[in-house]
Amino acid sequence: MKLTKSLISSAGMFAAAGAQAADLPMKAKPVEYAKVCPLYGAGFYYIPGTETCIKLGGYLRVWTGLRSNYAAGTADSGLGGAQNRLSNSYTMRSQGLLNIDTRTATEYGLLRTFFAGAMRWTTGGYSGQGNGSTVYQSIGGISAPNNANPGAVAGGTLAVSYAFIQFAGFTIGKAQSQFSPPWADYPANWYDLPGSGGWEPPNQFTYTADFGHGITASFSAQDQVVNYTSNVWNVSAVTPASLAAGSYGANDIGATRAPDLVAMLRVDQSWGLFQASVAAHDNHAAYYGATEVTGHPEDKWGWASQLALSIKNIPTGPGDTINMAGVYTKGASRYNFHSYESSTFAMYGGTTLAGVYQSIGLAGLSDSVFVTGSGQELTTTFGFNGGYTHNWDPHWATAIYGGWGAVRYNGTAKGYICNAVVTGLALSSGFAGCNPDFNYASVGTYTSWTPVKGLTFLGELNYTMLDQKYASGSTVTLPVQSSIAKPGAAYELRNQNSLTMLLSAQRNW
Repeated sequence: MKLTKSLISSAGMFAAAGAQAADLPMKAKPVEYAKVCPLYGAGFYYIPGTETCIKLGGYLRVWTGLRSNYAAGTADSGLGGAQNRLSNSYTMRSQGLLNIDTRTATEYGLLRTFFAGAMRWTTGGYSGQGNGSTVYQSIGGISAPNNANPGAVAGGTLAVSYAFIQFAGFTIGKAQSQFSPPWADYPANWYDLPGSGGWEPPNQFTYTADFGHGITASFSAQDQVVNYTSNVWNVSAVTPASLAAGSYGANDIGATRAPDLVAMLRVDQSWGLFQASVAAHDNHAAYYGATEVTGHPEDKWGWASQLALSIKNIPTGPGDTINMAGVYTKGASRYNFHSYESSTFAMYGGTTLAGVYQSIGLAGLSDSVFVTGSGQELTTTFGFNGGYTHNWDPHWATAIYGGWGAVRYNGTAKGYICNAVVTGLALSSGFAGCNPDFNYASVGTYTSWTPVKGLTFLGELNYTMLDQKYASGSTVTLPVQSSIAKPGAAYELRNQNSLTMLLSAQRNW
């Protein structure tokens, strides 16, 4: 009995001791606070417990485009080009972007990852259904070519702007094309311009060699789909409806066979920058007809070249810059007219010609054209753009800019296209008056106000001109176009223009 009591007493003592120990405060683990990482500039912090530095950034932007169906584009096609009761007087867009930049020093050099994702909401428009009613159409996503709609729901889209890894001189992923100058399509503008290597970052595998003294060279294999391919037209499959929209054939692009091959040499100095770029582009068509047995044209490689120049520290004021670029392409037209611009143009206006309903400017951009049984005929383009930005003071800035692009078809391609236009649209001047070549130019100016750091308000005015080359006084007979409410009638072929305005508010952080 005494032994039992002793054991119970001892157990109670141990239990009490355990309870008292549990009540004692435990020594807390040290908290790891984020530390400033001074290696890569302002805004970087060490990720706790690692040697990796991270920086978060982004912006929120609200645009309003006046007299256009696109927030930062001209009224040169579709509902915008129609200029009637279905054309928007304004189009609004709100967009937020988040970017994440991580950097780690390694024995091989810098290891960097960069990601930028966007969320966008854009006003849509109402297209006709051909029976006195209309239907709402949302407007496309951040990386949709020709302002197309990649499955957007009521105008809202998600997108990846950048997603790449950099290591030991290599860049792998979705990054700015090595063909483009640092300002891409924006020498001093927010509107989209011809005459540049484009903006949309493609997937790529790139090696960049740094020779010191600001001299670098890059060699890249980049994805050509879909932002670096315009149209590969099968003219044999054209219809009057497609011709009326500026499409000179049925688009007949085959699957990818080879990436675009790009080489770039750049010199960065205190006075500015000089860059030379070249690109090779494989034009791979599908079939002449509905099945494999119809045959197909052989692949043809096109190419593009570009020279770009930036001048800084000019006498007009601190921070003032002049940027310019010139480009020439053959069978690689998206290196001149990039994917945020239309590849088919149909702009309507008034007329003084008797017996016709209205005037129209028709034009179409392609990489190549062919007909059943023939090979591809490559399209030639060339262009230039440039801009000057002047800073009045730390809060106010004004820019002026311009861009010009020319599209030229060879004699064989003109024969294919003109046969379609003369027969499909009853061109009044016949083959003698048919010329699908065209020029496209855009000029403008903006003034911006930055009342506090990171917040900018901007107003930009843009004037765009379509210079088509059909014989003066020529007419075409267009079919009914229900979506833009244009009747089947005779129209005068005539140069057209578009005056639009962009208002913007942006908060960077």
